[in-house]
Amino acid sequence: MSASSTHSDEKGSVGETDYGHDPASGGIFSSDYKRHDDLKEMLDSNKDSLKLEAMKRIVAMIARGKNASDLFPAVVKNVACKNIEVKKLVYVYLVRYAEEQQDLALLSISTFQRGLKDPNQLIRASALRVLSSIRVTIIVPIMMLAIKEAASDMSPYVRKTAAHAIPKLYSLDPDQKDQLIEVIEKLLTDKTTLVAGSVVMAFEEVCPERIDLIHKNYRKLCNLLIDVEEWGQVVIINMLTRYARTQFLNPNANESLLEESGEKAFYGSEDEDEKDEEVEAAALANRKPYVMDPDHRLLLRNTKPLLQSRNAAVVMAVAQLYFHLAPKAEVGVIAKALVRLMRSHSEVQFVVLQNVATMSIKRRGMFEPYLKSFYVRSTDPTQIKVLKLEVLTNLASETNISTILREFQTYIKSMDKDFVAATIQAIGRCATTIGEVRDTCLNGLVQLLSNRDELVVAESVVVIKKLLQMQPEQHSDIIKHMAKLTDHIQVPMARASILWLIGEYCEHVPKIAPDVLRKMAKCFTNEEDIVKLQILNLAAKLYLTNSKQTKLLTQYVLNLAKYDQNYDTRDRARFIRQLLLPNEKSGALSKYAKKLFLAQKPAPVLESPFKDRDHFQLGSLSHLLNAKVGGYQELPEWPDTAPDPSVRNVEVPEWTKSSGREKRKEKKVEKPFYSDSEGESGPTESADSESDTGSGSESESGSGSEESGLESESEESEEESEAEKKKKKKHEKVKDSKPSSAEEKREAKKGKEQRSVSDTEEEEEEESESESSESESESESESEQESESDTETKRKKKTSTSKPQAKQPKSEVQEMSLLDLDDFAPAPSPQVTPVSNILPSSLVSDLEGLSLTDSSLTPATICPAFGSVKTYELLHRITGEGLSVEYCFSRQPFSPDPHMVSVQIQFTNNSDSEAKNLRVQEPKLQSGMRIKEFPEIEVLPAGETVTIVMGIDFCDSTQAANFQLCTHTRKFFVSIQPPVGELMMPVFITENEFKKEQGQLMGMNEITEKLTLGPECRSDHVLAQRVTSTANLSRVPCGSEKECRFAGRTVTSGSLVLVTVVTEDDCMAQLTVNCEKMVIGTMLVKDVLQALSQ
Repeated sequence: MSASSTHSDEKGSVGETDYGHDPASGGIFSSDYKRHDDLKEMLDSNKDSLKLEAMKRIVAMIARGKNASDLFPAVVKNVACKNIEVKKLVYVYLVRYAEEQQDLALLSISTFQRGLKDPNQLIRASALRVLSSIRVTIIVPIMMLAIKEAASDMSPYVRKTAAHAIPKLYSLDPDQKDQLIEVIEKLLTDKTTLVAGSVVMAFEEVCPERIDLIHKNYRKLCNLLIDVEEWGQVVIINMLTRYARTQFLNPNANESLLEESGEKAFYGSEDEDEKDEEVEAAALANRKPYVMDPDHRLLLRNTKPLLQSRNAAVVMAVAQLYFHLAPKAEVGVIAKALVRLMRSHSEVQFVVLQNVATMSIKRRGMFEPYLKSFYVRSTDPTQIKVLKLEVLTNLASETNISTILREFQTYIKSMDKDFVAATIQAIGRCATTIGEVRDTCLNGLVQLLSNRDELVVAESVVVIKKLLQMQPEQHSDIIKHMAKLTDHIQVPMARASILWLIGEYCEHVPKIAPDVLRKMAKCFTNEEDIVKLQILNLAAKLYLTNSKQTKLLTQYVLNLAKYDQNYDTRDRARFIRQLLLPNEKSGALSKYAKKLFLAQKPAPVLESPFKDRDHFQLGSLSHLLNAKVGGYQELPEWPDTAPDPSVRNVEVPEWTKSSGREKRKEKKVEKPFYSDSEGESGPTESADSESDTGSGSESESGSGSEESGLESESEESEEESEAEKKKKKKHEKVKDSKPSSAEEKREAKKGKEQRSVSDTEEEEEEESESESSESESESESESEQESESDTETKRKKKTSTSKPQAKQPKSEVQEMSLLDLDDFAPAPSPQVTPVSNILPSSLVSDLEGLSLTDSSLTPATICPAFGSVKTYELLHRITGEGLSVEYCFSRQPFSPDPHMVSVQIQFTNNSDSEAKNLRVQEPKLQSGMRIKEFPEIEVLPAGETVTIVMGIDFCDSTQAANFQLCTHTRKFFVSIQPPVGELMMPVFITENEFKKEQGQLMGMNEITEKLTLGPECRSDHVLAQRVTSTANLSRVPCGSEKECRFAGRTVTSGSLVLVTVVTEDDCMAQLTVNCEKMVIGTMLVKDVLQALSQ
């Protein structure tokens, strides 16, 4: 039945013909009544496959523009369907029709609220989208609550949907503005690129005046900008343009002052110059030299790469930002990008040319190298041709005017009459701006007067009239020639222009003017209104200059106008009569008739229609229409004095402080202030693109969509963990700074002979280490303690380097391990002390179980003896022909890249000959994985051992990293496969924070297993040891004796991992793992179960 119904539905939809509404066909009761019956039956069936097929057909109908609103009751029943794919399509349908069918949608509001708690991020987002589409004020509190919850959701996709819902709720109930601003403020601190564009759009809609919300997030938005989606980039750039105009000084202020003084000196009289010189000198002296704010430079630098974007709107947004904010010397970079956009569609060309026309008035030199790009093509639409003419006219100068005029000559032959008229006007503008070619242009326009096309002649007359006003006495021949044209030209504007010229300069043509008036008087009644008014003006001017010949003609014309149908003409005739032919009742105004009619008139200035458009923000609709439209926000004026820049310093330490050594290494390449701007944006982009395209690619299973969507949380999670680590000041300093510096020193010492590391480089590294540690410290006592420990370490370094090294290999290894013990003898005290300082003394004993984990994190793992961690064989000495290689996971942060797992590799040369050129080649990695190779070991003498550290980004998976280990003679294929517990790093959180995060990782993100504890795991101390040795987690303080909690984050994405072990009677226990990545959670449960069961 379903197959036949599907066939009939498709067949009917092809022809788009429906006879059901024709009463004569008799089908009004059959076809229309039973319309969509098959779909309703499929939606009511118990089979998910039928429901899915029905929903696909319904969504396809909506996509084709057909009305499917009558299916609303049948569809809304399936909103509670357990099949994820059906539920997704139901929500797609509801978003489309919830506003139309509000009553029915309200009946299912409890289901939508349940959808907000769904484990699948797409369902949660869709439920919020439907809820915000129901435009009923009664559910405003429910919408507000849903938006607040979604703003705190773990999934960035749901948070993005919450940002989209904010303007909808604001338009429904503006009284909610204060609460919505709180949500916006929270979302603005979001560090994922998926959310950034959407929340800035909500900010622009709800509270664009609250610029104080942007201060703290300004640098973050600048750094994230390159990875935000395209339309989000447009919104952010436009907002930051207005922000920068209020927070930074005008970079061109000094130049504009110099230009103004230069213009005054050129055009002003000598007396004025003498008076103004002192004022200008004082103004220039008071003007401080301009120094660009670093945040201003950050914005310009981070937006510049977007000029290469494939999206024209993004390029246009960056172009307007540079035009409004950049120093004049730097604006030129946008010209090439805008010229590239002119190869796009005509609609894009139109907008771009509008903006180029405005820019070219003030920044003409910017587009001069691309003059040929603005030449008109025969295939261009008229509006594009006119805009290109406008740009060419703006770019005209003494050097290129001959080329442009030759181009214009070709355009005059075009069949497009509107374009020809615009070309003639452009020639007139060139003649007024460049005096050298005025005569040439005038002669060319006079030649056009003999053109066969009346429109061309008429436009030429209008332009010639304007040009002649500049030097009328030199061109009386042209005026005579134009007087003869009155018999032929019928275009009203042209006839009116000729009559105005003859009347204005009647003294230059005293014989022709009266005759022209005679001819015009004959056909006065048949002329257009504009021509009649000029005939009256001509009569009045001739009466005042040559009354003998024209007195009777003037009276005749005035009598004709007295009874004209147009009231303007009648009023003008009455006015002129009283001035020229006064009677007793006339006023005193008639004495000044000559001054009124024959006054000296200034020559018209032919200006571009785009001259004053730059007060609108370029790229906006208001600029395009040259009128302020609804919703447009004015571009603020530059401030006279720079506002306090410290308001943007709030989040700088947390944003830039990802790793002291990472910052130190990048210091050589870039300025330290912005050193990690690029590094922070990489993982976010890939994660965001995954969740952004999740709706299409994750249709097979809900769990897959949940996992991939939540990966884009990596950046935020990592930043949170950094902030939390920062709170544990001494803990972090001892664990991170000191061991890492010591590690570098020992490695440098060990490889001094093999890798030729100079002493000067070591000293520089030590100095920069102390600088970075001091810059990260937050209290004087801490920095003092740190500097003391650094000097102590340096002193021990010197003593160790002074020891003789010409000993046997075994004794050297022993010496190194002893050195480690000497170096880190005080290590246990700083590890325990912070915990006892922070926690009550009653809990210190509970936390002693952490000692094994902490010791595994201490530099004991850097020691070549591989004492305290599990080692794995990478290359057997027989296979490696005497070279044996072992590796272990040191659980230390990998300084060059914190997203990589630190792998410590130990090379031992068991052969009789030395091994040379030990290196990594041809890594074969899975998609997304990365490897940071160790520096090549030039020589490894026989019997010697050397230890190095390399970084591998396993991309939060246990897949092996395959690569070749090469010597000077052989290549060995090896692979490193990590246990799931080594893909994590410990994170220190409180019990309340643990419970809060655990509450957000319920449902599919929680795995619970029962187990029987092994005989050795009965004590709390051993249990903690087993868990922390299995996974690189930190113990969380807990008030319950029967409960152990552990927390960490995955190294690559920063996804939270929470482990809870609750011991029960009879050696039973319950293990719970909460993890955003369900695959990691499942594998971790197996490993911990195995460890605790032994």
